[in-house]
Amino acid sequence: MVRSTKVTNSIRSLRFAHGQMTQAELADRIGVTRQTVIAIEQGRYSPSLEMAFQIARVFDVSLEEVFQYPGET
Repeated sequence: MVRSTKVTNSIRSLRFAHGQMTQAELADRIGVTRQTVIAIEQGRYSPSLEMAFQIARVFDVSLEEVFQYPGET
């Protein structure tokens, strides 16, 4: 059973805001497979810090605009 991460992201909406970029296009730009992008978008995989920065740079936004971590409750 795959366990979801607490980290959420805005990758899907950022892709559509940037000319409807496909998952495959994003994967090519950051050097991973399309399946990796799918897993990140679905919250099944947390990217490395380096990959997270690469994703943010593709969209020219801050890391916090791509990834969110819930605060303490």
